[in-house]
Amino acid sequence: MSFTVLIPARLASTRLPDKPLADIAGLPMVVRVAQRAEQSGAAQVVVAADSASIADACSRHGVRAVLTRADHPSGSDRLAEACEQLGLDGDDMVVNVQGDEPLIDPSLIDAVATLLAKRPQASMSTAAHPIASVAEFTNPNVVKVVLQSDGLALYFSRAPIPWWRDGFAQGVNALPDPAPLRHIGIYGYRAGFLRAFPRMPQAPVESCEALEQLRALWHGHRIAVHVTGHAPGAGVDTPEDLERVRRVFSRPGA
Repeated sequence: MSFTVLIPARLASTRLPDKPLADIAGLPMVVRVAQRAEQSGAAQVVVAADSASIADACSRHGVRAVLTRADHPSGSDRLAEACEQLGLDGDDMVVNVQGDEPLIDPSLIDAVATLLAKRPQASMSTAAHPIASVAEFTNPNVVKVVLQSDGLALYFSRAPIPWWRDGFAQGVNALPDPAPLRHIGIYGYRAGFLRAFPRMPQAPVESCEALEQLRALWHGHRIAVHVTGHAPGAGVDTPEDLERVRRVFSRPGA
């Protein structure tokens, strides 16, 4: 099984300007992400950059990068252009690793790619893990997913799903059993689907929930979900997140 890891990297960030270039123990964050991805079984790891400064930083540290347009409306549009630049065939597999995940587990990348290879009926694959707290379950910034019996996604939502009708009659004070699932933002694609995806009309439910993966479900595509028992390494969205990750990399042996 062969697959490519693509890491979209955008310089603009409201909460953390120049986030891909943020220093983490002497290396830019996007380079740290690429180094973690290189520990997976990927045939190649490529950063899809929106600026020359990101591409140059990658080049200085031995990370391959392609320069994409700066005006892409979403990460999937950026990845679609990167697929074209790399000449990936329609059936080639791509795993999208977010550029702000310097603690991503390489085995999770492999699991998402392996699942897609095993599920030919699926256009995409992703991951999820059990939710352990009511606060996480009710947080609209935590995306939840409900699965079919075969492990394909039924629906993704910011709302607490599944809704426990009897258990939540007096409010959401406990979790349903089995535990609900939190979606992890890593995706596997077949390159042909990834190139076509940005051209698909946006789904009304996608606009409502602000969840791009709902476009795929709305158009009848299947998404296979790998369920892991562990939460992924923390992403970086804020200056506080960045300091936390810096502390991890400053530990001896990190």
